[in-house]
Amino acid sequence: MTVAFKSEEGKKEVFKYYELLLTKGSLEYEELVVNTSYGETFILAMGNENLPPLILLHGSGLNSAMWIQEMEEYSKEHRVYALDMPGEPGKSDENQLPFEGDYFANWLNDVFNALSIKTSSIVGISLGAWLATKFAIKYSNKVDRLVLLCPAGIGAQKKSFIFKFIFYSLFGEKGIDKLYYKINGDKHIPEIMLNYQKLIAKHFNFRKVTIPIFSDTELVKLTMPISLFVGGKDIMLHSKKTAERLKSLLNHAEINFIKEEGHSIVNQGDDIRIFLR
Repeated sequence: MTVAFKSEEGKKEVFKYYELLLTKGSLEYEELVVNTSYGETFILAMGNENLPPLILLHGSGLNSAMWIQEMEEYSKEHRVYALDMPGEPGKSDENQLPFEGDYFANWLNDVFNALSIKTSSIVGISLGAWLATKFAIKYSNKVDRLVLLCPAGIGAQKKSFIFKFIFYSLFGEKGIDKLYYKINGDKHIPEIMLNYQKLIAKHFNFRKVTIPIFSDTELVKLTMPISLFVGGKDIMLHSKKTAERLKSLLNHAEINFIKEEGHSIVNQGDDIRIFLR
């Protein structure tokens, strides 16, 4: 198995910045560690334990720090658990699980069991949305509501992205800044998060395999309420095809095609909370 970080020193640098992001907002949160069949899982938790649970799943090349501001709003109506996915640049087990098979879904089921969660709503972005979908297909009785932000696995990945990545990389740090600007739908990312993403990119072993596409047979098993958010400026995934395919298979799915958004759809919290109610 490939591990998340290229070196121990790089991991320490990423974790140091992780702690900076968590303490910057002065938010009241808990840090939990639970055991699974795939090693330890690190979790940021917030909200009253008597409220309905909500699972947050980050995208590839990130960790639960991406949710820290949204967690405060979600925690007013939910007991929120932001999970660091295994094999990603967070504090969970470093081994990268295969995309093929049920490894990811079974890992998330282990987390549910460790937290004594019978059912929960799930919000996932990109790879996290792929995982949320995979889990909801196998363990549909455990998912109350499903929110998919620019999900992988429904529409194809854009082959042109790798060429854009190579092109912008030729221009050094300014080129990388421009790439993240394009990923974010031609919008600037706050400097503190941009620097963090660049730090992760320096030390993280990004996966070099294509994320599997779900079959029609798999997707029609998603009978729970679903809300999809995709951006018209997504340079990584075919967002329009994602929206069209999900709508054609699941009449009950709520489709939100946001023309001016890119791949990093992180500002839809108000609409998501309405859906979760």
